[in-house]
Amino acid sequence: MYNPYFFQAAMFIYAVTFILYLLFVVAKKDIIGRLAFWLILTGFFIHLVGLLVRWGESHATGYGYIPLSNMYESLVFFSWAIVLVYLVVDIRYHQRTIGVIASPLATIAIAMTSIIPEARSEIRPLIPALQSNWLAIHVITCFLGYAAFAISFGISIIYMIQSKRESSHRGPISWLPSSQTLDETNYKSVILGFPMLTLGIITGAAWASYAWGSYWSWDPKETWSLITWFIYAAFLHARYTHEWRGKKTALLSIVGFAAVIFTYFGVNYLLSGLHSYL
Repeated sequence: MYNPYFFQAAMFIYAVTFILYLLFVVAKKDIIGRLAFWLILTGFFIHLVGLLVRWGESHATGYGYIPLSNMYESLVFFSWAIVLVYLVVDIRYHQRTIGVIASPLATIAIAMTSIIPEARSEIRPLIPALQSNWLAIHVITCFLGYAAFAISFGISIIYMIQSKRESSHRGPISWLPSSQTLDETNYKSVILGFPMLTLGIITGAAWASYAWGSYWSWDPKETWSLITWFIYAAFLHARYTHEWRGKKTALLSIVGFAAVIFTYFGVNYLLSGLHSYL
């Protein structure tokens, strides 16, 4: 019954938007930036419609769950969450150039559903452990945190490039934001993501108690989520108490996102545990 046309359309729009954002940062033409923003916003809503359609069709099949239960659905939601975080950063902090990071990340996340064998698009019944209202709360908060960290990771990579250029005889790359602006935006992205990850871990513990009778069992997914939390907690602590800026926090952000990726993918494929069905 289900077809992925909405997600495919969103992926195509995000890919086109990436080209527009590249033109915007290079040419510094506000009209291109506005066009890119409205196009990615269009893709965002088409993407949202696709999520709602899949949710509705899960009810039509009799399973009736929010589409966040497997690798395919999580990747699709992750892509949407990345765009959501970008829109917040753009609207709240007026950092439109970050679209050049968000759009390819959103595109790649959807594209991976066609690459990863386990990312199957058919709607299947939930296993008993997933048949809980905690599913939506836990997964949404975790992936909003992951999305903010993905944006932070992209900003950190650009920061390292721009910072190196600023300290060289060639001078800064003119079409990129200054390293100071990138550093501040990186911090704001982590500020958005850290509370979401914290809520995700707390709701995950509550869900674990409901499903398995224990709040914490040191399952590999739980352990690596906690490691990720400590890395970003260290980022914020160092920023507040030791006034870390620039390369140190950028490196912490890169390490933190590596932990996010391992928590998301590595645990599933390399370690066995209670979360292996994801």
